[in-house]
Amino acid sequence: MVYPGKKKKSFDTPKHPWQAARMATEVELITRYGLRNRKELWKVQSILRMYRADARRLLAESAEAELTGHLRNEADQILNRLIRYSILKPDSNIDDILALDTDAILERRLQTQVHRLGLAMTMKQARQFITHGHIAINGKRVTIPSKLVSKEEEMAIGYYGQSPLNNDSHPERPAQVASSIASE
Repeated sequence: MVYPGKKKKSFDTPKHPWQAARMATEVELITRYGLRNRKELWKVQSILRMYRADARRLLAESAEAELTGHLRNEADQILNRLIRYSILKPDSNIDDILALDTDAILERRLQTQVHRLGLAMTMKQARQFITHGHIAINGKRVTIPSKLVSKEEEMAIGYYGQSPLNNDSHPERPAQVASSIASE
């Protein structure tokens, strides 16, 4: 019997572990987005695979007849979720889900957003700031670098109130580092 508190695996591994082309693209994505390991990338790919499977199923249902009732609600919920996270544009439809790639989801991670907003100099430093509790969304500390950030939350990302990084003279703040380099 399995322990009831143990979660099941939330990602699928590649079917063939040693494909040079796939491994090269994985390494490139890991370095570009500052991921800790391939498991984080596989989780994102599994999320995208789930959305694509739902979209294919809904498109197959709509080929037979127009989407109504429960299927229409499900399609709207999926689209609204992807639009809320700014993965899709507001005027998108179910077909656009099939055109998504992993970059679209990786761009919405908190780690990426902290770096893009200029709160950290590198992706690795953004990950460190988040895991050490220096980053907050709407004043609440967040310590999960893989959290998907919605468009509304993106504007509320900042340093945590009690964090030493909240002080403008902290040496690791990007603005402080840029001004110290310019003065040398």
